[in-house]
Amino acid sequence: MFNAAQTSAFGRSNAFASAYARVGVETSVNSASSHKLIELLFNGFMDQIVLARGAMRARQIAVKGQAIGKAARIVEEGLKAALDLQAGGQLAEDLHALYAYVCVRLLQANLRNDESALDECVRLIGPLRDAWIAIGPEVEAGTL
Repeated sequence: MFNAAQTSAFGRSNAFASAYARVGVETSVNSASSHKLIELLFNGFMDQIVLARGAMRARQIAVKGQAIGKAARIVEEGLKAALDLQAGGQLAEDLHALYAYVCVRLLQANLRNDESALDECVRLIGPLRDAWIAIGPEVEAGTL
């Protein structure tokens, strides 16, 4: 069931850590509000960028590609797909364009091993994530 050959420096199987993380994510998703789900997408995006950057520096091409691919899917299939372009007006249109641009920059980062493109993506998504987290208590309390 688990590959015993994948052992971390702490003597625990990476597979156990991966299974634990999956359960944690599934539990978070199953119990999350719609606001919290978007926060999880933002956090997942940032996690994948960190992973991609580390893989880029370590010249782990497959890991880099997988991480950037996951980050792009989070943006495209999560953040961008969640936008309501009719009800959201200009803000939704602007976010839609921003997310499309971030996906292009992620592709360029992957093709060119370009850390500066990853940095730009973080600079663009980071403030959105921070603002989203900041309004969380008001959304949960129903005052926003």
